[in-house]
Amino acid sequence: MTAVDETYELLEPETVGRYIDARDELAGLVDTATLDVQEIGDGNLNLVFLCRDAAGRGVVLKQALPYVRLVGPSWPFTPRRAVAEARAYAEHGKWAPESIPKLHAFDPERYILAVEDLSDHRVWRGALTDGERHDGAAGKMGRYVGRVGFRTSPFGVEAKELKRRVAAAISPELCEITEDLVLTEPFSGAERNWYQPELEDAAKSLQAPELIAAAGELKHAFMTRAEALIHGDLHTGSVMVHPGGSTRAFDGEFCFYGPVGFDLALLWANFVVTLARDAVLGRDEHGAWVATLFEEAWNGFEAELRSLWPSVVDPRVFNELYLERRLEQVRRDAAGFAATEAARRVVGLAHVPDLETLEEDARAAAGRGVIGTVRRLLLERPASAAEVAAIAREETSRG
Repeated sequence: MTAVDETYELLEPETVGRYIDARDELAGLVDTATLDVQEIGDGNLNLVFLCRDAAGRGVVLKQALPYVRLVGPSWPFTPRRAVAEARAYAEHGKWAPESIPKLHAFDPERYILAVEDLSDHRVWRGALTDGERHDGAAGKMGRYVGRVGFRTSPFGVEAKELKRRVAAAISPELCEITEDLVLTEPFSGAERNWYQPELEDAAKSLQAPELIAAAGELKHAFMTRAEALIHGDLHTGSVMVHPGGSTRAFDGEFCFYGPVGFDLALLWANFVVTLARDAVLGRDEHGAWVATLFEEAWNGFEAELRSLWPSVVDPRVFNELYLERRLEQVRRDAAGFAATEAARRVVGLAHVPDLETLEEDARAAAGRGVIGTVRRLLLERPASAAEVAAIAREETSRG
């Protein structure tokens, strides 16, 4: 990773109020005289401040650090990723405003996004880990992927304009993270991989030549197929849910023009992780419900794409028969990419609390179930969400 030459002032809880008062677009959102500021960032990259006043009004400030927070200043990393996230909120907000937080302002000099306070929601990963059900959330995320996957693609944007947008949204540093951590290192025995000793044999089984080749195929697709302006990091830790039904995707800094199936895949992969947790905890009822989420997300995506297809900008060749072939390709892409994302959650650098909070024996069993699912998804490349769910249930139950 190349060094990053960025010098700018970082926010601190004590300086947040002054920052808000100094910006006209933020000053009226909260009363800084009664402001309570909490740093709530638990991700790998950024500072995140929840700012709420005595009247209950709130705003969230997210500032990109010039290094990877997970590792520290020894891993410099461009804060210009905040520009990509602002682009995601602006562009996706045109077509699916109900599916993302509202962007109040973006400060490109200090890489700070001010977004809607969703503290009455909770992160979907935590809800699933606790065994909660949020019916309809998977379908809403599927429709979100379908809508932006149409509206920001050759189906919804004139060709020359689309090429200009693709060029403007290139994000090499963020893509490199995905290319390495998700699509390469779980299958290459990378030095920064880590896993339980009990998973040594299972982890090494991912380095079989046929699995490496499958990962290579998917990595090539990720690097070369600029299909639409995808979210790029749409796992269950990047989705907020509310008992009233609101479902929002956030943390769009990995947004770039890439394969649409990748967004669906990250949801599917993290459903696999939840299934593994449910299996070792004996949560059969919750596991049975989670197994329905694969099809629910897919059905939402397919229904949205079909509903928008009559407005395709170039119907000369993008006809109904092509739509069927397009759907088949996205299904197979999603199954493959789901495998790579699930693999990194067990053997890669960035693990998840769904598994890490389990007792040691249960965690190892869950990990084996996930790796078994990974192997089968890459080798069999199932052609439907139902098949993906069936494989995941079988392997996680066996783990």
